[in-house]
Amino acid sequence: MTERFVQFIGRVRWPLLAVWGVLLVISGLLAMSLPDKLSGGGWYVPGSQSTWVAEQQKEGFSGRGQTSVTVVVHDERFAAGTDRFESRVDRVMADIAADKRLGVASHYGWSDLRGAPENSFVGRDGHTAIEMFGLDVDDGTARRILPDIQREFDARYEERGLTVGMVGTAPFFGEINVLSEEGLVKAEIIVLPLITLILLLLFRSVVSAVVAMITAGTAAVGTFAILSVLADSYDLSVFVQNTATMLGLGVGIDYSMFMIRRFRDELEGGEPVPRALRTALATSGETVVASGVTVIVSMATLAFVDLPVIQSIALGAALVVAVSVLTSVLLLPVLLYVVGDRIGRWDLFARLRPASASADPRERGWYRFAHAVLRRPVLSLVGGSALLAVGAVPALALDTFTPDARITPTSSTVRQSYDRVEKQFGQGDASPMVVLIRSDTPLRGAGERITELHDRLAALPHVRRVDSALNVLEQAAPGRPFDALEPGVRDRLPAPARASVGYFVSKDRTEFIAQVIPEEHASAPKTRELLAEVRRTVSRADGNGLRIEVGGQTAEGVDANKVIADGLPTVVGVMLLAIFVILMLSFRSVLLPLKAIAVNVLSVSVAFGMLTLAFQEGSPVAEALGFDASGRVTNFVPVLLLALLFSLSTDYEVFVLGRVREYYKAGVGNTESVALGISATGPLITGAAVLMVAVFGGFTLSGIQPIGELGFGMAVAIAVDATLVRMFVVPAAMKLMGSANWWFPGRGRASSTAASSRIRSKQQHVSERHMAELSADRGPEVPPRP
Repeated sequence: MTERFVQFIGRVRWPLLAVWGVLLVISGLLAMSLPDKLSGGGWYVPGSQSTWVAEQQKEGFSGRGQTSVTVVVHDERFAAGTDRFESRVDRVMADIAADKRLGVASHYGWSDLRGAPENSFVGRDGHTAIEMFGLDVDDGTARRILPDIQREFDARYEERGLTVGMVGTAPFFGEINVLSEEGLVKAEIIVLPLITLILLLLFRSVVSAVVAMITAGTAAVGTFAILSVLADSYDLSVFVQNTATMLGLGVGIDYSMFMIRRFRDELEGGEPVPRALRTALATSGETVVASGVTVIVSMATLAFVDLPVIQSIALGAALVVAVSVLTSVLLLPVLLYVVGDRIGRWDLFARLRPASASADPRERGWYRFAHAVLRRPVLSLVGGSALLAVGAVPALALDTFTPDARITPTSSTVRQSYDRVEKQFGQGDASPMVVLIRSDTPLRGAGERITELHDRLAALPHVRRVDSALNVLEQAAPGRPFDALEPGVRDRLPAPARASVGYFVSKDRTEFIAQVIPEEHASAPKTRELLAEVRRTVSRADGNGLRIEVGGQTAEGVDANKVIADGLPTVVGVMLLAIFVILMLSFRSVLLPLKAIAVNVLSVSVAFGMLTLAFQEGSPVAEALGFDASGRVTNFVPVLLLALLFSLSTDYEVFVLGRVREYYKAGVGNTESVALGISATGPLITGAAVLMVAVFGGFTLSGIQPIGELGFGMAVAIAVDATLVRMFVVPAAMKLMGSANWWFPGRGRASSTAASSRIRSKQQHVSERHMAELSADRGPEVPPRP
């Protein structure tokens, strides 16, 4: 099949290039609209309490709507209680209410108590006022328009000495959308020159570097085009674009590098272009496909985590790898055929070419290093594993939670407004717990039960206060507060009282909200403990015509963490089984896949350990990167890292073992084939690892904390995998396992050698040149041919 494919390329290579060119142009046009289609959503767990509460608040309340935002106005010049302060703040609130883009349906806050001696919506400094707005625009639209509106506020009010910011889920993720695009540009500015330099140093050829960049770039653009089409029908997280770019650049160029390197090796050995391309496809191409399938299957297992943000990011990651594989085995061969012998042209470092760059793996320093490790396999295996275990220990303290405004830079108005609410009103005021009570009948009949629950919630430890309409209703109807909800009474309440009732009680009098204000912010351990206590207290009052659920930011984070934890065993089990089966079928071995899985567990654990150290509270690493060192990692990062790193670590395993297997099939003994395989792949895999570390490290500096955490973890894991794991643990383990490396049920060693001979003659996985070079190196572990 490979032979026919190469012949087909030779006949129609120019029309094929034209087709790819047209596809690239179409993909580019489609990809341009992707950023505007991405969503900041995906954090709500389907069917959870927090999701139900969020949905119920969208209708029937004042100051709440399809999208709810809190506007924070800070006046640097005048204080509350003065006419100038009131007129200036009133002007801001009127401007917002009149903005047709926002579609303000209702509001509640400072304006309802304007002029009152004590206004609970004025901050401690006397210069800050807040107002809650319910917007009649859907969440996705709000996240797209709010960043531009926020920039207009900044330009309009700054010169007047006013800071006007919006706080809430929609403003936060709208800001993340903007920062994500800016971070992507920043990361590309850092990464692309590094990639170019690394490719030039590795290939020592401008032509090779350009071909690799074209292939990876086409894969990235094609992926964005497909994602743009999918985003029309499905909510895709804003983090998809960054993740796909980061992974696409790393994996896409890696795959191209392996293909191009093998193609050049064959050409340098005297093979003609068609034969060199055929060998590259039958060896490196086959390995690229196996590697890509491993990544895609690993990403697919994340479907078992019922959290849309994780599923959409996993979709993007799987898609970019799939497209990278397709471009590597469909577009790259066309480019290689067209370029042909010119693939090594324009060597910028010809005079600096070291002797270790010899095509013969036995003449490289890697060969001598591998034998040094293989002479002391127990020391190498135990020492390497011990270092990995030590690096993994900090992972025991890993703590995760959903992101909040603290992951945005302090220069952002959204972040400043969030901090101002916490400072002027209290940490818990920025993220209250929302207890929503829904009654089958008007609330009047359940008044005593609701009052009793309200009092029990207020008495819980770490509760600053409970906000609701109960105090206002008690003043209107002492002893029988819920009688004040009757239409004839409610309509006659004073305007401030009606506003408070409307914010906490639905228009149809069947829903009641009590906001529990904790002492600390949403992700604090004490706040999470409080949430558990609130839910236990609520569960005792639930039933008998009342449905009571708890939502809010803390509840959303806890619910998300739980669904991740619930899905994790299935993800790990299915992923490990899939990787085992893929590696077993690829290498016709049972023990090598088990060894690969064991080693991958260690390297992934090290990544988790270093991630915990880097982003724990007070960490200088997080602070140096401009991130919030809160001690909590974004909750989707570890599970994504798990799937990505297992598959990427398996990548290197596949490439190394693929070459080792070639030598072993050629008749070389186990020890010698391991040394030759390590030496043959050493320069390229080291270069590929340097490239990946550069890519992932560049995205660590993107300014978006979840992407920074993801990039940091991946960079650490790749560095560990390419050094400790590949250079010490893997060769030592293969030495100790001996010929058992290649044991496979139902296949004897003699029949295995005969089958390998038939495969070589049929597919020519190892060129005749290599066969001739290695014929003298057959070790005693291979039995005589029958």
